[in-house]
Formats: sequence, structure tokens, C-alpha cells
Amino acid sequence: MTKLKTKKSASKRFKVTASGKVKSYQAGKKHGMIKRTNSQIRNQRGSTLLCEADARIVKKFLPYS
Repeated sequence: MTKLKTKKSASKRFKVTASGKVKSYQAGKKHGMIKRTNSQIRNQRGSTLLCEADARIVKKFLPYS
């Protein structure tokens, strides 16, 4: 059987943790910070874990993770 291809766009956006959960960056951080409140900017620091429904979709694109 041939090797499965990874969707490279998904591999750049998401990482899989050791326990199998999918980690992603917070949404809404790239531009337009002047419109956001300070608390929104503070809460969007770092990364977040996807919910199980979204993680199942992402894992289809990352076959060897």
C-alpha cells in the first residue's frame, strides 16, 4: 500500500499533542488589534485545543500523527 499524503496546509496550522488532542493557534490575532479590547488580546495569547468534533476533521488531514 502506498504512503498517505499529508495536507501541508493542515500540518502548518495544527499540531497533535502526545495524548492525541489537536492544538491550534487562537483565531482573530493576525490584524486589526486596534479594534480589539485589551482583554480580548490578552485572552488570545498562546494556543488552544480544538473540540473533539473539529479534531476528528483535522486528523483526517494528518494521517501519521
